Amino acid sequence: MDPGNFATNLPAGAQFNYNLLWVLLWSNLMAISLQSLSAKLGIVTGKTLPENCRSYFSKPVNYGLWGLAEIAAMATDLAEFLGAALGFQLLFHWQLLPSALVTGMLVFAILSVEKLGFRQFEYIIMAFVGAIGIAYTIEVFWAQPDWGQIVSHMTLPHLDGQSAYLAVGMLGATVMPHVIYLHSALVLPRARGADKNNAKRHFRFEILDVLIAMNIAWLINSAMIVMAAAVFFRHGISIDSLEQAHQTLTPLLGSFAAVAFGIALLCSGISSSTVGTLAGQVIIQGFLNIRFSIFWRRLITMIPALVVIALGTDPLQILILSQVALSFALPGAIIPLILLTRNSLVMGEYVNRSWTTALAWMIASVIIALNIFLVVHLLFKGA
Repeated sequence: MDPGNFATNLPAGAQFNYNLLWVLLWSNLMAISLQSLSAKLGIVTGKTLPENCRSYFSKPVNYGLWGLAEIAAMATDLAEFLGAALGFQLLFHWQLLPSALVTGMLVFAILSVEKLGFRQFEYIIMAFVGAIGIAYTIEVFWAQPDWGQIVSHMTLPHLDGQSAYLAVGMLGATVMPHVIYLHSALVLPRARGADKNNAKRHFRFEILDVLIAMNIAWLINSAMIVMAAAVFFRHGISIDSLEQAHQTLTPLLGSFAAVAFGIALLCSGISSSTVGTLAGQVIIQGFLNIRFSIFWRRLITMIPALVVIALGTDPLQILILSQVALSFALPGAIIPLILLTRNSLVMGEYVNRSWTTALAWMIASVIIALNIFLVVHLLFKGA
């Protein structure tokens, strides 16, 4: 869960009612497929996706992929820090810059826990995501949405020029290229010491893990749109900022709903910031073979986010833009993943079946087509 989800889902529901719920469903199915391929690559090869790219692709291609991955990592860092800082601001009425500094300190503390053991780190993230789920369950229950419209718009795709920008942002916020890189690394601690005979069993557990995690995230993201549509669209209220969304919820859903919103935003920012830091370390170590302290990585990547916050730019628009950037960076992660997992020299007996590769190429094509659609619309909407 990322603050980018808040920044794209809430305006999507407020501006377009339930119309973009199908984007979340499609994006979730895409993410499940790609995360599964990433996990399989890590389990079978014992290397991360960036490490495999360095082994099998030429240096120019590898450097290009690293550049795209770093753009995605920077966009992610920006969204995470902005979101957590806004959460502190909404809950405690702090200024945005001090809130961002406190966020940085908390992220360092959580990363220190990760050093003590992987399982403890997972429990912290699970607790944060659980808090988000509880908050939005409460808000959807109070909002009393139209369930008939929800089912209709979840199953029938509809996209036009006006909604394309948010739809692409929702796609980037759900599939997230940096998490594709990260998942190939997260399976490695459990894969060490396992022989080939256990690879299939390990992969089956990873599939179950992905299905549970991604579907919980899908339900929470869908709840955001449902809540925004039922509360804001229904009452003709537009959302120009996340601060405004927090204030508007107070008279409509009660003060507790507003507090739940602030807690969910804060938790998503802190938890996703730690995940983003781990992903950034996997990216630079894998593509460039550079051993880089995770704490130095966090310190360096904090700087652009703090600069943007200090400049006083519009947080909501920056958050949405960062998620659109993630969507445009996705092919840089997906295409190498497909090329590697379909290669029998890399995967051996675990190489993709033909239908798996075809499905993966279809996913890549849909993402590229949506990105092109947005570019064409932005270029010619004033013509």
